Amino acid sequence: MNRRASDIFRRGPRPQVRPHPVDVADSLEQAGSLDRAIRVISAGVQRVLPPGRVKDALHGVPAGHPAHPPLTDMPMGCWISAALLDLLPGTRRASAVLVAAGIAGAVPTALTGLADWSALHREQQRVGLVHAMATASASSLYIASLIARLRGRDAAGRALGLAGLGAVFAGGYLGGHLAFRQAAGANHADQVSHLVPLGWHDLCAVSDLPDGWPVRRTLGYISLFVLREEDDVHVLADRCSHLAGPLHQGRITIDDAGDTCVVCPWHGSTFRVANGTVVHGPATGRQPAFESRVSDEGIVQVRPLS
Repeated sequence: MNRRASDIFRRGPRPQVRPHPVDVADSLEQAGSLDRAIRVISAGVQRVLPPGRVKDALHGVPAGHPAHPPLTDMPMGCWISAALLDLLPGTRRASAVLVAAGIAGAVPTALTGLADWSALHREQQRVGLVHAMATASASSLYIASLIARLRGRDAAGRALGLAGLGAVFAGGYLGGHLAFRQAAGANHADQVSHLVPLGWHDLCAVSDLPDGWPVRRTLGYISLFVLREEDDVHVLADRCSHLAGPLHQGRITIDDAGDTCVVCPWHGSTFRVANGTVVHGPATGRQPAFESRVSDEGIVQVRPLS
């Protein structure tokens, strides 16, 4: 091979590749070094916020929708608006008011986020911890910015506000990764209306179902939670709407109204077996439920509950 031909295959220095932000977020999912802090903080959250009405409200159970995502709009909107006003003359007081409003809005946003974070998978918690650190840094910078503005140090206040805005954007990016890449807060239950044809479907023989003990059965592609209580058969989608936990492995309990419920074995979401409504979070979305009947031949038949 001549010199010119060998030059074709000669390797030069490898070009430097800048890490993409999503690569950084992906690496955080595997950052086991964060686990010790996660265990400590999670234990503290469980002590301060035990299961009950307060925690359900922070999750968003009464609203039927996670409470944290919409609350983030207030501090982010206020702080972005303050940054824009800082570019205009004569807006000193308005900017300070917006900074203060953003700080006030950050309090319920942080509380709802902490409640949701405590009931996530470990990979999600790793990203969520760094997300919380970024947003906490943003809040601290904006508090310092407000103090500087109130003392008449407007230039320092604007500089601190810009630094805080950078932390807000970093935290917001990780929040988006949590929501859209890791599906934290999304409904993980099977969408039965798209997967189950109309009409009644044979499921199993009623004699095959133990009385008072949940079991798993399948209907096409869908796993179902099935509970027989004497002559009644209750059927829900088996994948918990919170994070797809197997409901058939859950604990059967009775709520304050006397209704039979199932408690998800992963994070404790509680649903009424009769219709899938949420009794306790962290789940906020109703569990898909099915009507059931027993044919003359002793076969349990089901169809999605409208």
